[in-house]
Amino acid sequence: MVKRSGMQPLRILFLGDVVGEPGRSAVIDQLPELRKELSLDFIVVNGENAAGGRGITPKIAIDLLRAGAAVITTGDHVWDQQEIVDYFPTEPRLLRPINYPDGTPGAGSVVLETPKGEVAVIQAQGRTFIQPPLENPFLLVDREIERLHARGVKMIFLDFHAETTSEKIAMAYAVDGKASLVVGTHTHVQTADERILAGGTGALTDAGMCGPEESVLGRAVESVVWRFRTGMPTRFPIAKGPVRLCGVVADLDPGSGRCLSIERLSRRIDDSATAD
Repeated sequence: MVKRSGMQPLRILFLGDVVGEPGRSAVIDQLPELRKELSLDFIVVNGENAAGGRGITPKIAIDLLRAGAAVITTGDHVWDQQEIVDYFPTEPRLLRPINYPDGTPGAGSVVLETPKGEVAVIQAQGRTFIQPPLENPFLLVDREIERLHARGVKMIFLDFHAETTSEKIAMAYAVDGKASLVVGTHTHVQTADERILAGGTGALTDAGMCGPEESVLGRAVESVVWRFRTGMPTRFPIAKGPVRLCGVVADLDPGSGRCLSIERLSRRIDDSATAD
């Protein structure tokens, strides 16, 4: 755990990619308890794989928000469930990547009021080895952070949904001293490099996933291994068994926006053994 001193911090929890019914059931069940246990002020959940491993539905989004998520982020599977398109304009707490063109349903950032001050959440998607190709996230994130600073927002969290570790690490350095916390998603494997950069930005290259522990990125092991052995197409059903919740807990200074502490979360949940 990395710590720096601070007064009356805002404590934020971010949970990585929620995978299928096992992941979302565990998250919905555990969020109220995690809020109490960790004295959380603000919770963000990446829900882009929550519906059968691909996308999110309005019902799932509502369930996650009711369980305690303040904001839901997404990623490259954001549009995989058709009914979500019309839902986006009705729910500002559900984000799609900010680097989609103007006119795309929904928004890539939101600012919410808390008892400890305003918190902004930005969602951006990388461009290396990930589809669809979107506008340059580095330029758009810089522009959005400038806008947020101009309106007085100091605590800014960025979920950077990207394939390569290099792009995610580069983004953290690019916004060091501008954003409070930058955490990568998409690859479903938690990294062990939580740190506070020189400018005061907390960073973790990938939060990991909330999904079946004995799996290949949340999918049934046998199907994925068979695909690698044969090269033949097959379905990748969601795995069964105990779930592991992965994410990060950080303390943010409401006065400066700096990250004061950052710690990985990795917790096995034995009673979530269903599957889609």
